[in-house]
Amino acid sequence: MRDTYESPLSSRYADKEMKYIFSPDMKFRTWRKLWIALAEAEHELGLNVTQEQIDELKAHAEDINYEVAEEREKIVRHDVMSHVYAYGVQCPNAKGIIHLGATSCYVGDNTDVIIMTEALKIVEKKLVSVIRQLSAFADKYKDVPTLAFTHFQPAQPTTVGKRATLWIQDLLMDLEDVRYVLSGMKLLGCKGTTGTQASFLELFEGDHEKCKQIDKLIAQKMGFDECFAVSGQTYSRKLDSRVVNVLAGIAQSASKFSNDIRLLQHLKEIEEPFEKNQIGSSAMAYKRNPMRSERMTSLSRYVMTDVLNPYITAATQWFERTLDDSANKRLSIPEAFLAVDAILNLYMNVSDGLVVYENVIRAHLMSELPFMMTENIMMDAVKAGGDRQVLHEKIRKESQDIKSSGGRNDLLERIAADPAFGKTLEELQEMARPEKYVGRAPQQTTDFLSETVAAALAPYSDIETEKAEINL
Repeated sequence: MRDTYESPLSSRYADKEMKYIFSPDMKFRTWRKLWIALAEAEHELGLNVTQEQIDELKAHAEDINYEVAEEREKIVRHDVMSHVYAYGVQCPNAKGIIHLGATSCYVGDNTDVIIMTEALKIVEKKLVSVIRQLSAFADKYKDVPTLAFTHFQPAQPTTVGKRATLWIQDLLMDLEDVRYVLSGMKLLGCKGTTGTQASFLELFEGDHEKCKQIDKLIAQKMGFDECFAVSGQTYSRKLDSRVVNVLAGIAQSASKFSNDIRLLQHLKEIEEPFEKNQIGSSAMAYKRNPMRSERMTSLSRYVMTDVLNPYITAATQWFERTLDDSANKRLSIPEAFLAVDAILNLYMNVSDGLVVYENVIRAHLMSELPFMMTENIMMDAVKAGGDRQVLHEKIRKESQDIKSSGGRNDLLERIAADPAFGKTLEELQEMARPEKYVGRAPQQTTDFLSETVAAALAPYSDIETEKAEINL
């Protein structure tokens, strides 16, 4: 529809798989799976819930009668009870036991945890793909010297591949965080109105062991190891802040990478992919703007600020629960995941198609390398009997003169012409091989990829590397 607002995260950026995770269909089908799990657990624990009723519920687990639920909600103004009613219309024999003993948070909160868990698995899979692609890039260019920067000022050389390991290292930390958070995802279970399980204690006629067992059964049936041991009416909203904090960390890493690519593209050293018919500027036909990296930066900024929503929500919940979380969660959690999905799609696309201009990289490095060589040149001259302070002053003056003149860097020729340094131009040019000044960058890259990265990716050997096509 062109006359109604639609989130650009849904219409332009995120993938279909992630959008489905946060769709009404996923939500309400999960509600029904939870009602089935509850009925099965109650049946197994001896309540008057029959197998026939459970089979009837299973028969209509997928074909949700949305129209009935929507009409009912107009009357009762309660989404959960509207869907209980609609499910009961399809399952007349089971309608009396649907949602037995539960509160709205049984389906609402447990579904939220399930959805966030499935969404984190998608994020984890895409992170692995990005790490693999950057690792291939780092390995390919591990021996290519490039000018390194501190404060965006020329510093000692590194290699193109070694620089990429810095991006990978950030992502490995994110992957570790995702794995940790996934390992701690727990369902709310069936805790009742204030988390005391009072309704279930009544249903099970005072049997505390069965009240404990129902949580375990529900967790198992829904594919989880356990439920939270204690809760109010809801699971602690600190879980939401923990999840979005991980997403913000990924956004942080992606923003660092995308900013570096934007700077490198300005230097004309490395460019993001650029389609054959892509237009960089309506006015300047020669331009090739880093629009994908800019979009990564932009979306990352959104996610990094979005993390404040669950933080504040968790901090301001009252006692066993308040409802000021609901509207905020409906926005902040899905949008964070959709944005990170879009960010990782861009990251996959850009890292898989980076264009490296080695001649430009070498020219930039060689224009600065004479300055970086001067300490070695000066030390050699001192060893031969020269005065360090005199030599230092000569280099300072010549270097400043080159910068002031705006001409090419002919410092080596100037030094060769001064007998105080005792070096011929040929000797200085032999010293001016960039490979001599990159330290252990190639070896560090090889070691990092073969040891650290390989160990981190070992659990994902059965997951294929994804490719992302960017349509806009």
